[in-house]
This record gives sequence, C-alpha cells and structure tokens, in this order.
Amino acid sequence: MIHSVLVGVDFSKASLQALARGRAFAERLNVPLTALHVLHLPPPILPEIQLPLPDPDWTLDMERRSLEALEKCIQGFADADALIRWGSPAEELVAAADPDTLLVVAQVGHTTLERLLFGSTAARVVRHAPCDVLVVRAEEKRA
Repeated sequence: MIHSVLVGVDFSKASLQALARGRAFAERLNVPLTALHVLHLPPPILPEIQLPLPDPDWTLDMERRSLEALEKCIQGFADADALIRWGSPAEELVAAADPDTLLVVAQVGHTTLERLLFGSTAARVVRHAPCDVLVVRAEEKRA
C-alpha cells in the first residue's frame, strides 16, 4: 500500500513533468507528496586532487536558494513538502524512500557516451529502491 509519493526534482523540464505526475498520483491516492532536490559537489577530475571544502556560507546559500525554488515548484500542492539534501541524487532518493513509497523520477534522454560515463540516476534508483518506482519519460515537442 502506498503511503507517500517522493519525487526527485533537479529543476529540468523532465523532472517538473515527473513532479506533475507524482502530484496526480498523490492526489488520487490521498497521500502526502515530497519533492526532493539533491545538491552535490562535482568530483575532482583526478582522484589525487584534494578539493577544499566549500565555504559554509556558500553551502547555506545554495540550500536556501534551492529550497526556495523547490517550494515554488510545489506551491499550490496540497499536503506537499520540499526537501533538500547533499549527496548523490540516486543514493539520496533511495535513502529517503521506504517500502510504502511511490518513488517518481524523470528519465532524461542522454547520449550513449553520457550514459557510459555518468550512468543514469533513474536506472540506479530502479535498481536499488526499496519500493515501486515510476519513471516518467520526458515529453518532447514534435515538429
């Protein structure tokens, strides 16, 4: 039984479509909706390079701005929360879900090279989630 809907939002058009789909499911099931945005620092190009930790004021500002943007996205949604985390998007989404969650993510069309180099957040979520996952295909405008 689904008790909540969790949607990964990276502010792309595709993730906003996933948010709309997640909202529809949450309303239909009469369960709360959580929109989750994950902030992450880019990894160093070479493992030997040690990057200094970012300025705490900068990270707080990033969190504040991201939370404001996410709250705007869910404005008008009944029973919705915005959540910001730091880390790997796939890992944080999976960690935030439980077996009674419907996890909603967008499938973004990457090139073959991008998929080989970076993988797909949606694919990692599907493989590791403890719950049902809805992968929303980005709607493309056709000429």
